[in-house]
Amino acid sequence: MLFGKPATIPTKAEALPGRDEAMPLAEPHFLWGRDLRSPVPEGMEEAMFGMGCFWGVERIFWNTDGVWLTMVGYAGGPTPNPTYREVCTGMTGHNEVVRVIYDPAKVSYDDLLRIFWENHDPTQGMRQGNDRGTQYRSGIYTYTAAQKEAAEASRDAYAERLSAAGYGNITTEIMDAPPFYYAEDYHQQYLEKNPGGYCGIGGTGVTCPIGLNA
Repeated sequence: MLFGKPATIPTKAEALPGRDEAMPLAEPHFLWGRDLRSPVPEGMEEAMFGMGCFWGVERIFWNTDGVWLTMVGYAGGPTPNPTYREVCTGMTGHNEVVRVIYDPAKVSYDDLLRIFWENHDPTQGMRQGNDRGTQYRSGIYTYTAAQKEAAEASRDAYAERLSAAGYGNITTEIMDAPPFYYAEDYHQQYLEKNPGGYCGIGGTGVTCPIGLNA
């Protein structure tokens, strides 16, 4: 147990039942006015990451040139259409994630992976800093075979750098993208709506070698 929360992801039989109805979203993207349920435009691609509390993670990606849309939600657990309160119990198995729609002509998937690795500590298991629980685990959720190959290669390369800096093994889960369940409206672009809000995101200071000369 982690501070009263499960330290492992519950099975479908153990998890909360959830619901059939999707989370209602009344608001567009707070910065860009785009519908958060927009399909991926032709020529663009999508990516999904878990790096700890999704408020700060989303801000990192909306500030990245070439990113067209960001949204926060829940993924990786068996409970359908969970609420934030349910996710926080640890009994849905979901991670707090950010889904990104981006223009690969302006920002590559490798660029996004570098941002992912350098802006959190991927060696902490079911926590990120003082945020503890399965919802704060490190994860890369891939939409194509090429993304998975790139994610695994970047993990292996970064593991060498982290080890040399005295860090432990990477605990990041890399898996095919599971269903993405939107978080409530008030979580979307939270730190733009609440500039003084909590942000627990912090990297290790170790540079990721993707696209760099070793």
